[in-house]
Amino acid sequence: MGSRYTGKTFIVEILAIVLGLAFLVPFYYVISNSLKPFADILSNTSALPKVLEFQNYVSAFEKLNYLKVFTNSLIVTIASNVVLVIFCSMAAYMLVRTKKKIGNVIFMTFVAAMIIPFQSIMIPLIKTAGTFGLLNSVWGLVIMYLGFGSGMTIFLYHGFIKGIPVELEEAAIIDGCTRFGVFWRIVFPLLKPITVTIVILNSLWIWNDFLLPSLVLQNPELKTIPLATFSFFGQYTKQWDLALAALVMGIIPLLIFFFAMQKHIIKGITSGSIK
Repeated sequence: MGSRYTGKTFIVEILAIVLGLAFLVPFYYVISNSLKPFADILSNTSALPKVLEFQNYVSAFEKLNYLKVFTNSLIVTIASNVVLVIFCSMAAYMLVRTKKKIGNVIFMTFVAAMIIPFQSIMIPLIKTAGTFGLLNSVWGLVIMYLGFGSGMTIFLYHGFIKGIPVELEEAAIIDGCTRFGVFWRIVFPLLKPITVTIVILNSLWIWNDFLLPSLVLQNPELKTIPLATFSFFGQYTKQWDLALAALVMGIIPLLIFFFAMQKHIIKGITSGSIK
C-alpha cells in the first residue's frame, strides 16, 4: 500500500511551493525589467512590461561584444574544470590510498584552506602573480582557480574514493596494471557521478566570478561576461535596461548547461549505486 496523503504532507508541499516561488522572484525582476525601456524600469520595477523591448538585447549584444566575451568565459571555465578534475582527482586518490599520517595532514591542510576568505589574500596573490608573469593571462587565471578550487574539489573526491573497494585495484595490479593505469582505467571511470557534480559546482562559481578576473585580466580583449557587464555601470550613469539584458544573456548558457548535466548526475548516481 502507498503512503497516505496527510495534512502534514499538504503543508510541506505548500511550503515547498512558496519557497520555490520566493527563489524565482529575482529571476522575475531581472527578466521582466530587461524587456522594458529605461524610463519604465525607473517608474515601476515590479510591473510587467507594457511593450516587449527586445532592442535592449540587441544593443547589449553589440556593446558587450558578446561572442568575444562569451568565448573568453567558456575558455576559462572549461580549462579550469579540466585542470581541477585531473589534478584534484589524482591528489585525492593518493591521499586516500596513502596510509601514512602525512596523507591526513595534507588533506586537512586542503580542507582548512577552504575557510580562508579570498579578500584576505588577494593583495599578496596579485603581487606574487605579477612576479611570475601570470597577470593579463587566461592561463594565469586558470592556475589561480586551480589553487582556490582544489580544497573543495579534493574534499569531494576524497569522500567518494573512500567508497571504492580496494580489491578492484588489487586485482588490476595482479593482472599487470601500473598504479597510474589503475587510476585512469579502474578508479577514474567510477568517479563519474562526483565528477559531474564537481564540474557543475565549479562552473557556477567560475562562470559568475567577478573579483578574481577583475584583478587578473586588465586587457579588454580578455574580459569575461561579468567583467563586460560591469561596463554598463558607470560613475554617474547606470544603464539598467542594457545591464539586465546582459545579465540574462550571461545566465542562459549556464542554465542550459545545468539542466543538460542534471540528467547525467541522476544517471551516474543510479549506475554507481547499482555497481
